[in-house]
Amino acid sequence: MIDRAIPRRVALGSAFALALTACSSQSGSSAGGGDGGGLRKVTVGVLPVVECAPLYLGIRQGIFRKHGLDITPQQFAGGSAVMPAVIAGQVQFGFSNVISLLAARERGVPLVSVSGAGTSTGDHVRDINAILVKQDSDLHTPKDLVDRKVAINSWNNLGDTTVRVAVKKNGGDHWRVQFVRIPFPEMPGKLAAGAVDAIWVSEPLRTSVLNANGRLLFNNLTETYPKVQVAQFFTTEQVKQADPTLVTSFVDALKESTAYASAHPKDVYGILPTYVKVTPAVAAAIVLPDWTADLAAGSTQALGDAAHQFGTLWKAPDVAGLLDI
Repeated sequence: MIDRAIPRRVALGSAFALALTACSSQSGSSAGGGDGGGLRKVTVGVLPVVECAPLYLGIRQGIFRKHGLDITPQQFAGGSAVMPAVIAGQVQFGFSNVISLLAARERGVPLVSVSGAGTSTGDHVRDINAILVKQDSDLHTPKDLVDRKVAINSWNNLGDTTVRVAVKKNGGDHWRVQFVRIPFPEMPGKLAAGAVDAIWVSEPLRTSVLNANGRLLFNNLTETYPKVQVAQFFTTEQVKQADPTLVTSFVDALKESTAYASAHPKDVYGILPTYVKVTPAVAAAIVLPDWTADLAAGSTQALGDAAHQFGTLWKAPDVAGLLDI
C-alpha cells in the first residue's frame, strides 16, 4: 500500500484515545514496592533495538540496583504500543522515537521525556539509519526517489519525515515519493525481489543488507540535522510530579549506564544478541549510536519542525512540554 500522506487522525486517534482514558484513572505512582532488599521494582517498556543497550548493560552491571531499582525490561513490538502501557501504569517508563512522542503531546497525552536514548553519529556514511538500495540500482541521490517506492515501517513518522527532508533539500518533489509500509524484517527480501526501490532501515539491518549486495543511497538522519537524537525514555507527567525520587533514581542510573555503554563498546556488541535477533558476528560489525543521556533540544526541535512541515504534526511541536523545559 502506497502512502499519499495518510491522515494523522486516522493513524493515531484510537491509540491515543485509549491512552487518555487510561491516564484519567492512573494513580500518581505505580512503581512496585521493595523486594525485601530495599529495591523498588520498576518495569520499563523497550523495543528490540540497539538504542536500548545501555538499559540492559545497566541491569547486568548492577548499576540500577546501586541506585535502588530492580529493573525489568518488557519488550513491545513498537513505540505505539509502549505509550499506552506507560499511560495505564503497566510500565513506569518507556522508550519511543521522538516524533511519536511529539505526536502524543499534540493529542493531549501527558508524556514527558526523562533521558536521551541514542543519537546518530553525524557521519554521512556510517550511521545508525540509512536509505539503502541494491548494488546495481540506478538511484544515486535523494532526488532520484521521486516516483519510486521506498519501504518504511510506519507512516507519518521518523522514516518518511526524514526522507522527505532529504528529497526536498536536494530539489525533488517529496510528495511524489511513494512510501510503502513494510515491517523491518521483510524489507531486505522486498528490496532483493524488486518490490521496492529503496528501504529505510536501522541497525542491525543496515549492516546485514550492506553485507548482502546492498548500497548506501544516503543517510536520512544527517540530511535532517547534524546529529539526530532518534529516541528518548519517557514517563507521564503524573509520575514525574508524584514520585520525583523514582524518576531521579532512574535517570541517574541510566546516565551511568549510558556512560558505561559509551566506554565499553565490546560489552554493547556482546549484549545485543541477548535481546535482539542478530548473530554475534553481525552484532560486532554494526554502527553504534553516540551514547548520551542528555535530552537534545535542538535535535528534537528539528524533527518536530520537519514533522509539522510535512503534516505529521498539525501544530508547532511542543518541545518545551515534552522535555519539561
